[in-house]
Amino acid sequence: MAFGLFVYRFDSIYDDSPAERYQFPSQYLDRAQACLDDWIIFYEPRKVIATRGYFAVAKVQEIVLDPTTPGMYFAIIQPGSYLDFANPIPFNGPDGVIESGVLNQLGRISGRAQSSVRPLSPADFRRIVEIGLTENLILPPRIDAPSAQLGLREDQAGFEYEQDRVRAEVLTSRLMRDRVFRQVVLRAYGSRCAVSGLKLINGGGRPEVEAAHIRSVEANGPDTVTNGLALSGTAHWMFDRGLISISDDLKLLVSRHINDPEAAASIINRTGSVIGPLRETDRPHPHFLAWHRENRFKA
Repeated sequence: MAFGLFVYRFDSIYDDSPAERYQFPSQYLDRAQACLDDWIIFYEPRKVIATRGYFAVAKVQEIVLDPTTPGMYFAIIQPGSYLDFANPIPFNGPDGVIESGVLNQLGRISGRAQSSVRPLSPADFRRIVEIGLTENLILPPRIDAPSAQLGLREDQAGFEYEQDRVRAEVLTSRLMRDRVFRQVVLRAYGSRCAVSGLKLINGGGRPEVEAAHIRSVEANGPDTVTNGLALSGTAHWMFDRGLISISDDLKLLVSRHINDPEAAASIINRTGSVIGPLRETDRPHPHFLAWHRENRFKA
């Protein structure tokens, strides 16, 4: 087992869905297999417009042959392991490149930086994850959030290291993942409710919206921005109970089972469509929207 890095771009010609699978050619098979049952970092190249750099972490569950494309393989991502970083990281930081493994003996960027699948040293992996999940940039919990009710403080879930590796319980902690997911989704939507269009800030300067999973965590829905929506408490409740849903073109669908359709209509913005995220690439993925319509929506 070993840490690794997978290069991904949203306009890729490959059949990729980072939270679920990563397609790659046979030339990278040995490197990908070395990452089996271990964690990898997703990286978006510098030449991509508005690149996110190092943008997510996930765990490789298995490597399988692509049955439809000769010479191609899939790295299957372990359900529930993918996590977008709260803070995407550029290739170059204040002190130079973040990934020291791409440097040659002269300290210059080598050809290794062009490899779409490459190994990561434990030190590089730790550094990238630590920056990507920096806690002082993560929004504090809602007063009524489960962590607050249990008497837990945000600073109790800090990073722990053992033999230069990030402990698995940190990356799999539901409390940590919920906090990071909330920050990623609220940033994508400008802290505005995607259903009502309202951007409400409380007296403490905190946005009064929540991060909702489209495909639920219980159904192996990943912690990725394309599986998220920024919703007010009421809209979140209605969405989770299937009283509203969303078409692939982001039209809002209202269930016939709502007992007060006029009141429900009053919380929907005038366009009748979801107020989308600031970046086109952060739009809800049709794959997750279809799951919600098929498994949650009461048409």
